Amino acid sequence: MDLNNCMLCPRKCGVNRNKGELGFCKATNKIKIARYSLHMWEEPCISGTQGSGTIFFSCCNLKCIFCQNYDISTNNIGKEISIERFKDICLELQEKGALNINLVTPTMYIPLIKEGLILAKKEGLKIPIVYNSSGWENVETLKELDGLIDIYLPDFKYYDDNLAKNFSNIFNYFEITKKALEEMYRQVGKNEFKNDIMTKGVIVRHLLLPKHIDDSKKILEYLYNTYEDNIYISIMNQYTPLRNIKEYSELNETVSDNEYDDLINYACDLGIVNAFIQEGETCKESFIPDFTKFDEI
Repeated sequence: MDLNNCMLCPRKCGVNRNKGELGFCKATNKIKIARYSLHMWEEPCISGTQGSGTIFFSCCNLKCIFCQNYDISTNNIGKEISIERFKDICLELQEKGALNINLVTPTMYIPLIKEGLILAKKEGLKIPIVYNSSGWENVETLKELDGLIDIYLPDFKYYDDNLAKNFSNIFNYFEITKKALEEMYRQVGKNEFKNDIMTKGVIVRHLLLPKHIDDSKKILEYLYNTYEDNIYISIMNQYTPLRNIKEYSELNETVSDNEYDDLINYACDLGIVNAFIQEGETCKESFIPDFTKFDEI
């Protein structure tokens, strides 16, 4: 994992980040974060009542056109920190009572994060580490994290690669994410809990997009046929239109109750038991964190 020739993600830009070259994600050779806090809005077994120690990393290797974290994924707002400071943040969150350390969109910084986690564990970091990503990962890169990550929390966004191309400017999403998920499951195995809080395992998130329920059904079918009840599936309806997308008018809408109910009924018919579903008005902007206070990091 050499930042002199960055091949961390499937884009494999090959730029020399140590010499200031920027690839698609625009990440430099330093960790950049936009926020860290106790986060209460993850799945119940991740946040519990104490909160997940969430660290939001700036930049992204996807840049989905509907991204709710656009300010940090595309505008790249945030603050660069040292590996030492990252280590301290992990320990600080643990001291505040966090149930886990939740790394949100960490792909671009894996070599630096790995070093920081090793240091933090040497200094007493004991709570589980959650790797929270788009799911579009290099297997070779994920292998570098083997033994450091306790819980994988990837997205599985698309079954149809045309949707991935149109909405996230990426190719071969399904095959790449499929192989990445296999590696994630190989590392952590079946889910384990303590007092209803997950300590080990995999939760796959899928966000239902308006007017694309057929693609969502194919994803649920694939996940259940492959992993059965050995993983959890988080079926999300919180799609939030943020701006007018002229090319794809359906993305300017929210998910209808009928669409979401149809998908949940389909999951039940498949036999899915280990699942999280959302109720109420989860498309509200209250689910989008405040990234304006990164100077306080």
